[in-house]
Amino acid sequence: MTLATVIDGKIAAASVIEAVKVAAGGLETETGVRTGLAVVIVGDDPASHAYVNSKSKMAKECGFKSIQHTLPAETTQGELAGLVQSLNEDPSIHGILVQLPLPKHLDSDAIIQSIRPEKDVDGLHVVNAGKLATGDLATGLISCTPAGAMLLVRRIHGEDLSGLNAVVIGRSNLFGKPMAQLLLNANATVTTAHSRTKDLAAVARTADILVAAVGRPEMVKADWIKPGATVIDVGINRIAAPERGEGKSRLVGDVAYVEASDVAAAITPVPGGVGPMTIAMLMANTVIAAHRAAGKQLPKF
Repeated sequence: MTLATVIDGKIAAASVIEAVKVAAGGLETETGVRTGLAVVIVGDDPASHAYVNSKSKMAKECGFKSIQHTLPAETTQGELAGLVQSLNEDPSIHGILVQLPLPKHLDSDAIIQSIRPEKDVDGLHVVNAGKLATGDLATGLISCTPAGAMLLVRRIHGEDLSGLNAVVIGRSNLFGKPMAQLLLNANATVTTAHSRTKDLAAVARTADILVAAVGRPEMVKADWIKPGATVIDVGINRIAAPERGEGKSRLVGDVAYVEASDVAAAITPVPGGVGPMTIAMLMANTVIAAHRAAGKQLPKF
């Protein structure tokens, strides 16, 4: 039996970043407009700081004007809202990203919805979510992780998914719903499954394209997968790895990768699959927002 093709997110992300650099450089040469990204982080969550630092670093690498606002954990709702408002009004900033989760005393939804939709490079504003839901992929900004996962699907199946069954396990606003809508927009027949789905394994087995985003380590087993399917694993879970030594851990996805690789035709690894795509698509959204603000033709990714 041949092992599944490994869908390498690092290679795909690198090609997106290359295209972003070209687009950002071209815009600056033609119009003098330098693409600007502002990242806001509140509090001292180490994982959030690691994410934010990698986003800021990548923005600089792409030639963007990159601004980071690091606020103390005790920042008030009014202070944070005021900062977002000032970034909304700053013409040199094309993308605003508020790192989630925010400290518990802050209303994160109110903050996200206060970002102007055209600067909402995370694609979480109801206007951007609504545009995607109604099939308007031309004028909104699409949530980064589903956009990246979709790009990986296209690398295997091309632009048109007519005649293919897709199953998305997970119905979150952050990923599951937008992913299902992107697949539907590409003409796949889409089922959104979740924790309340009856006989989830049987539903998963109908999928030519199976997307797992449930946050449960290695839940999707080989017998959940239709032979020859494409498997996109969005999960990132840290589990104990005593074989590596006491107190050691490793990252796994929502799919039991080793056994699934015997059945699937193509599969994303964890890490190194969908993960690298998220930051790449964030950069892509930012440069798209800058082109729109300058009234220029949009780059393709």
